[in-house]
Amino acid sequence: MMRIIEEARQRIAEAYREIEEITLLNQEKVLKAFHEERVSSDCFGDSTGYAYHDLGRQAVEAVYANVFRGEAALVRPQIASGTHAISVCLALLEPGEELVSISGAPYDTLQMVIGVRGTSRRSLTARGVKYREVPLTPEGALDYEAIAEAVSESTTMVALQRSRGYSWRPPITIAQIREAVRVVKQKAPNCIFFVDNCYGEFVELCEPLEVGADLIAGSLIKNPGGSLAISGGYIVGRRELVELCAEILTAPHIGGRIGSMFGLTRQLLHGLFLAPHVVGEALYGALLAADVFARLGYAVSPQSHEKRTDIVQAIRFANKQELLAFCKGIQMAAPIDAHYLPIPSEMPGYDDQVIMAGGTFIQGSSIELSADAPIREPYIGYLQGGMSRQHVQLGIAYALHALAEVNQQVKILLEEA
Repeated sequence: MMRIIEEARQRIAEAYREIEEITLLNQEKVLKAFHEERVSSDCFGDSTGYAYHDLGRQAVEAVYANVFRGEAALVRPQIASGTHAISVCLALLEPGEELVSISGAPYDTLQMVIGVRGTSRRSLTARGVKYREVPLTPEGALDYEAIAEAVSESTTMVALQRSRGYSWRPPITIAQIREAVRVVKQKAPNCIFFVDNCYGEFVELCEPLEVGADLIAGSLIKNPGGSLAISGGYIVGRRELVELCAEILTAPHIGGRIGSMFGLTRQLLHGLFLAPHVVGEALYGALLAADVFARLGYAVSPQSHEKRTDIVQAIRFANKQELLAFCKGIQMAAPIDAHYLPIPSEMPGYDDQVIMAGGTFIQGSSIELSADAPIREPYIGYLQGGMSRQHVQLGIAYALHALAEVNQQVKILLEEA
């Protein structure tokens, strides 16, 4: 393997020790949840139709509630994406009620769910929900003073996006979420504090519910699926809120008491059990990528020595050609569809074309090694996932060789290595 990667491995060894300890403790947390909920092989039986009394479904949701420290959980393969899970939570809001995003503008697809972009008649604002945003500070941090001013007793829900989305701002740590909960609850004790938890699961020792959040949601083809879940999303939190979300997903009064798991119970539980380890591997890859690309002169966020609270590694390229070459290299390192060239294209929920490099076993899985980016200035690539650190290391090597085709400096460095 080229010298630049081997030297980076040595430099990040100390920074990764803390992540290894977090991985171990999160693995223990998940193991204890399986024990406490008495998960057995009886849970792996299939169900059909309405799936009344599905033992597997009950086990999956009990374990999720235990792991994420919620009163109840809704974990279903019928939830098509993280955006879908979050949309179900936001649908708790009624006409005339107020939603405040306290982490600035949310992710592109959620802007259309809310109604600040797009023309859907089913968006929140189209249905009469009031919406406001609290911008982040110039450094990309939560503005607690502005949050205190924006939130009042009439605020029904505040929403916080833990990960960076398609932006350069840093992700929000659990410590920052704790302080935000304190500020919000002081102004509006009955306000629902909702956290978009995508990409953040098992990165820190605690999850948002443990520091006072009321409701969290995410995707099973990201961190908690452990690369084995083939579809689905989760919602965890206060029992009455989760039950209302279940009624939104299915039907009033019926709620979470029906819904087949389509024979996926074993995979969902197996994936959750592996999730802390897989997240640890992805974080190792993110540290490695941060060090390598910083050494090549690229701006990276976070840097290899900075605290992490999600699995995403942002890399800012000089131009569109470099961004496309980087994604080409990641695709070439994929186990699936490596012979295809990723190209920018239109995607539902985005105004800009998006390039997605991800020859993954599960389509769109971002706990598997993948990279994507909107085609707009500044040209930032977002690298995430990796089931093994060895695969991420190979992916970085492939990406560097692809970059060398369009960047003479990278070419020279690789020839020297």
